[in-house]
Amino acid sequence: MAKGTAAEDTAAENTAAEDTAPRTAGPDEADLRERLGRLSLDEKVGLLTGAGFWTLHPIEKIGLASLVLSDGPNGIRGTSWDGHDPSLLFPNPTALAATWDPGLAEATGWLNGAQARDKGVHVQLAPTVNLHRTPFGGRHFENYSEDPLLASRIAAGFVRGVQSAGVAATVKHFVGNDSETDRMSYDARIDDRTLDELYLRPFEEAARAEPAGAGAWAVMAAYNQVNGATMTENRPLLTGLLKERWGFDGVVVSDWTAVRSTEAAALGGTDLEMPGLPWSPWRDKLVAAVRDGRVPEELIDDKVLRVLRLAARVGALDGVPGPPPVTTPDDARERLRALASTGTVLLRNNGTLPLRAARGVALIGPNAVRFSPQGGGSAHVDPAHVVTPYEGLRRALGEDAEITVHSGVYPHARLAPLPLALMTDPETGEPGARADFLDAAGGVLLTDHRRAARILSFTDDIPEGTRQVVIRTTVTPAASGLHTFAAAGIGEFELRVGPDIAQVRTLSADGGTMVESLMRPPEHRAEIDLPAGRAVPVELRHTLAEEPFAIAFGLGYQEPHLPEDEELAAAVEAARTAETAVVIVGTHDDVESEGFDRTSLALPGRQDELVAAVAAANPRTVVVVNAGAPVLMPWRDDVAAVLWAWLPGQEGGDAIADVITGAAEPGGRLPTTFPVTETGVLSPVPGPDGTLEYSEGTAIGYRHYAPEDVAYPFGHGLGYTTWEYESMTAAGGTAEVTVRNTGNRRGREIVQCYASGPALPVRLAGFAAAEAGPGETITVPIELDPRLDGPFRLHAGRSIADLVLDVEIG
Repeated sequence: MAKGTAAEDTAAENTAAEDTAPRTAGPDEADLRERLGRLSLDEKVGLLTGAGFWTLHPIEKIGLASLVLSDGPNGIRGTSWDGHDPSLLFPNPTALAATWDPGLAEATGWLNGAQARDKGVHVQLAPTVNLHRTPFGGRHFENYSEDPLLASRIAAGFVRGVQSAGVAATVKHFVGNDSETDRMSYDARIDDRTLDELYLRPFEEAARAEPAGAGAWAVMAAYNQVNGATMTENRPLLTGLLKERWGFDGVVVSDWTAVRSTEAAALGGTDLEMPGLPWSPWRDKLVAAVRDGRVPEELIDDKVLRVLRLAARVGALDGVPGPPPVTTPDDARERLRALASTGTVLLRNNGTLPLRAARGVALIGPNAVRFSPQGGGSAHVDPAHVVTPYEGLRRALGEDAEITVHSGVYPHARLAPLPLALMTDPETGEPGARADFLDAAGGVLLTDHRRAARILSFTDDIPEGTRQVVIRTTVTPAASGLHTFAAAGIGEFELRVGPDIAQVRTLSADGGTMVESLMRPPEHRAEIDLPAGRAVPVELRHTLAEEPFAIAFGLGYQEPHLPEDEELAAAVEAARTAETAVVIVGTHDDVESEGFDRTSLALPGRQDELVAAVAAANPRTVVVVNAGAPVLMPWRDDVAAVLWAWLPGQEGGDAIADVITGAAEPGGRLPTTFPVTETGVLSPVPGPDGTLEYSEGTAIGYRHYAPEDVAYPFGHGLGYTTWEYESMTAAGGTAEVTVRNTGNRRGREIVQCYASGPALPVRLAGFAAAEAGPGETITVPIELDPRLDGPFRLHAGRSIADLVLDVEIG
């Protein structure tokens, strides 16, 4: 009988020996105080507001370099939004949680940290550890789980991994930031028990000093209020709980523009105001508040010490040994591919998967053509390349396999970005576009090459005096017909396609927040009949507003296509004549994004109609759902298989193909409950008075839904082998569960333990990953939640709805 495995073995298999650098020793506090003593009040306060959007002020006389901060949860973007420096695009954080593997989370954190080191980034603005209170939440895909124990253990692993590379992890958004609607102002009303048991727990385990927690070096204060106090001013939570009770010695950084007061934010516990805007409520106003005695200088000193401590930890303070060198490994893409497949969840399978041989495949669906590797908002990064499902299946099935591709339906409200493959920089001939920054007289202040026909820059990133920005490229159509181009943005635009076709428009935001306007701006479309293979110049000229906060605009594009009814009919006919139909449906960044919540759990557009029609035409229909948060699946019992691929990052197409063909096990289990309908689902929308009542208390996720309301339960996921649960024992805070692989191939199982009792509604108590070959028996040690207090009954099984063993505790 084999014994062991779980997180240690998974981490060992996924992380090379050099991946975990020695942890940085604690800073010399006396040295930090000596440096602090050399600073004037103005210098000290100046250090507490950003120098720009992503940097802090250096202070040469104390050896302090400029600290660089960067989003985020999907990878390290760096200080540019424009793709100048491509980044690794990771599977979305919920996909990481779907691995149920803290060791793998740590390896993933280390890889993030290595990317940060390569980009000169000291502070990563991740992980996002707010809970899945409701699937309507716009940033659901950025968060780990509905369960506080699972979220805590994945978060702690990720933090340890990032910081082992010498980079600060920033745990966010503290706290109650579970909705995007009115997120700058709503008041989350949460009772103490619910706060402690659910929403604070992932923050505590990530922020407490080791060994009790992961010892995060930074925490981000959220925009919203909690129980009447704005989070950047919330002294009971920031100072009383985080800093004093939990012993957090890192930096509390505001979410961007979340500081709205001078005294209240300083006294509340915020240490660092970001970004550095001209209208900052700190700087001179905070200096005056100290001199007037409204803010103690000792409090400013504590904040500065925290920043210096952070600088020492990340190697930005002269005379303090920095962390050992770390760099992105050569096999990074292979790691992302394996991570994506490990997090993929097989929801249903009648034996059709894996496809052992496929002579003809109809690849159908809008997300087969316009794949969604990530959600929208500040988590967005620009990878060098995204592997599409077609590319992945073509490689997996070989050149002899016949693969037809049909979108089937068109659910997108906005056009996709103009593809790099169609663009040529008119100055250099490289793939891409040219961006010109012009002054009021039309003089060129800056011109540079872009890999994308879009601009997203904050004002401190563009040349002073810029009045117009022009994107120029040459487009060579791949097909003849009616091509659609779009100007997307807010403000005054001139769109030119060819020498004579120019359209001037002023586009205005249709309500919504500033972030929503940046993430899904309005667009104006122009249809032009173009022949294939003939290059045509395309230009989008934008005249800036007087004092823009940011510049965000770009070129959208759609190739010639059939009307939707004809396209759907063509897709169904392709499915009818194919051996297997693989339908890839899902969401996109107009649906799942920072800045707004979802208004429906249904798949956008006519996707449900498409799946039903394809399933009726071909009994071997495999549906792959490409989404970060639950969607309704009314057809789920009518198809051969349902594979949940999440927003799987840059290697997603290969990972999906690996799982479909059986080259990889679908190793994921659901970290959140999938409801049958929207009825009874908690709302993210505050009431008319601006309050968001958490009146459900601790009853979220699997604690909230009745069994008949659940399509797929928390913890659910199938594999390509079968398992028998043989026995369980528990003692001293650890359970041991013995399982046997009863199938004919090696597999991965997530052994889950749940506790229940007369005064204890069922909840997750512990978990571990196990791997075993055919016929192999393995005993899995599971660390139980130390917060559980007996007596209670401990259950073990494959999900909260499939528990087959139990023992009495206490």
